[in-house]
Amino acid sequence: MLTFPAHDYSAATGFGTNTLDRLSERREDAAFIASLRADTAARAILFVGELIVVGEGAQVIHPKGLVDALGGQWDEAVLLGVDGTGPLFAATVEPFGEDAPFTLENLRPLAVEGAGGVPVPRDVLGAVAQARGVLGWHMRHQFCSNCGAPTVMAQAGMRRDCPSCGAHHFPRTDPVVIMLAVNGDKCLLGRQTRFVNGVYSCLAGFMEPGETVEAAVRREIWEEAGVQTSRVSYHASQPWPFPSSLMIGCFAQATSTDIDPRDAELEDVRWFDRADIAPMLDQTHPIYAAPPPVAIAHHLLRAYSVHGAPVVLADAPTPVSA
Repeated sequence: MLTFPAHDYSAATGFGTNTLDRLSERREDAAFIASLRADTAARAILFVGELIVVGEGAQVIHPKGLVDALGGQWDEAVLLGVDGTGPLFAATVEPFGEDAPFTLENLRPLAVEGAGGVPVPRDVLGAVAQARGVLGWHMRHQFCSNCGAPTVMAQAGMRRDCPSCGAHHFPRTDPVVIMLAVNGDKCLLGRQTRFVNGVYSCLAGFMEPGETVEAAVRREIWEEAGVQTSRVSYHASQPWPFPSSLMIGCFAQATSTDIDPRDAELEDVRWFDRADIAPMLDQTHPIYAAPPPVAIAHHLLRAYSVHGAPVVLADAPTPVSA
């Protein structure tokens, strides 16, 4: 199993802790993978479409017997890795009757609220994100993007091969920058129309081809708020399985303050005083609120609330000339 040091800020985010040994060096060993599928200690995280199967007590990892009872197909299950209990897989099952001792849950509210008031353990959510991301990729990549022929699973589920043209296809992760622009004791937040009333969050957007992380941060802030920024510093990252993104959390030093959005993506963008952030995070502000701890935006805002502008003004090494 992998271990995480105490100073790993990414591990504090929802979905940010995954201690599985992924055994990537043994995915081509068919006999070994078959033995893991047959292991009586094998378990699986199960989905019906995009909904996760949840048992009593917010249980999302199910033993082999229950997986078999729900019709789980081990030959098509994706190996996520192994831990001290045994191998862990991800699999899809067919819808089951209402009398089954399970529920189907949307992963986003499940990660925030748990099930029936019981939270899903934080060290389990990382494997859940891995499972949802790779199963979603399999559902969307049944055919070869090169020649259009049907593809087949390979490498214990971490690749799809095309028998027609020989192409190999691998799961993808889409990089997204999410950033807090800071100007002294003020920070820049925005809200989308789908947000709960009063909730504001960090700006974010997908990286584009040929872009550095820093360039993407500056571009997104410029497009969504019309604010110019200079220094960009990395803080933490977070797997975000909706469907399969990596949120790259950064701070940016704002060099202008006038808000003049170049696009219409956000319902509102405004500057907030640093003193407002802690009560927004703790849900005690009389008007505004911020995202919950499962989201990396919460952790960016918490770091700024505690440390202030130095989170982006720390000394950086001199760039090395090419």
